[in-house]
Amino acid sequence: MLRAMTDMTFADRLARLLPGGGAPVVAVLRLAGVIGQLGPLRAGLSLAGLAGPIERAFSLRGVKAVALAINSPGGSPVQSALIHNRIRALAEEKKVPVLAFAEDVAASGGYWLALAADEIFADANSIVGSIGVVSAGFGFQDLIGRFGIERRMHTSGADKAMLDPFRPEQPEHVARLEAIQRDMHDSFKALVRARRGDRLKAAEDDMFSGAFWTGRRALDMGLIDGIGDLRQVARARFGERVKLRVVGARQGWLQRRFGLNVEGTASHLADGVLAAIEERAHWARYGL
Repeated sequence: MLRAMTDMTFADRLARLLPGGGAPVVAVLRLAGVIGQLGPLRAGLSLAGLAGPIERAFSLRGVKAVALAINSPGGSPVQSALIHNRIRALAEEKKVPVLAFAEDVAASGGYWLALAADEIFADANSIVGSIGVVSAGFGFQDLIGRFGIERRMHTSGADKAMLDPFRPEQPEHVARLEAIQRDMHDSFKALVRARRGDRLKAAEDDMFSGAFWTGRRALDMGLIDGIGDLRQVARARFGERVKLRVVGARQGWLQRRFGLNVEGTASHLADGVLAAIEERAHWARYGL
């Protein structure tokens, strides 16, 4: 025992003397909100904002696992992939297991994030799935015509103004958008197959339809591994003395006080309102 104590570093000995010293540590990354940039006043989840917290989570002294606390209705497939890939890269480099926990919803891009984990858990009533791609917008051509407004646009490419909301939809433009969506959907499906493998138990036509399910049904389908919350699972895996260490982004004063980006000013209020409407639409798809 004496030899073991002398082999310890000063930092290790100090850690043992502190409250909770020597207890296993689980780093907690909260991934809550819409994925991607929503506007100058509302920064959603992105790799730029999460790179630091992800790095710190895997670098905590004595970390036994990284837990992803996910509450996201999805958003940008690119940012979903970037965040997922960074988590997986560090998990493999540091040899640290990753556990994901769906809260209210881990759907679409939110489920993409959950796939970064070695195991996925959810509440029985969580919303899980929505493995698909969606694009939404509005058409204003009749509205501006009613007010005698003429749309003027000049481009140097035949498809540069594709899907302009102030002009009628063109079938060839819709077909091109659908082809892009199929490519993204294929990437999503390939990731699900690669990460879940033999654990999948449902027909692909059902899983990849874009539908979503409760956590209980997702467990039956093999989309998740168990029903349980973060504290419950962490204590079962690492003992009653396990310490959950939340790792978050470092925020400026305006963000801490008002939840605003530093550049958020009155000139951005219109963008902020539109961003809030868009964010609300993401959550509303799941009845939340």
